Amino acid sequence: QVQVVESGGGLVQAGGSLRLSCTASGLNFGANDMGWFRQASGKEREGVAFINWTGGTKYYLDSVKGRFTVSRDNAKSTLYLQMNSLKLEDTAMYYCAAKTYGGVWSDPAYYIGWGQGTQVTVSS
Repeated sequence: QVQVVESGGGLVQAGGSLRLSCTASGLNFGANDMGWFRQASGKEREGVAFINWTGGTKYYLDSVKGRFTVSRDNAKSTLYLQMNSLKLEDTAMYYCAAKTYGGVWSDPAYYIGWGQGTQVTVSS
């Protein structure tokens, strides 16, 4: 059973930075593509970033390009999301999950192992 635990969220002022972490178990982490998602209150879950198993392929939501960076440490079975220049609209619960076969990277239907998430709140 795939399990993930997200951490690193918090309250930050606009323009600030946070680094999210996600530790995974129950899967061969080093062989799995991974993704970060977020869900703001009253909105659908959206794909924020994707990284393939080698770390050589990355995709981002247009609104976070140039501000967020996804990375991974396969030796530690850990996924990261460095978030800089945070904006009010980045406020959401952030989740990581493991990609299954098929589908587009940003479709949550093609991911498994959803954790409890970590809350990111950006204040003005």
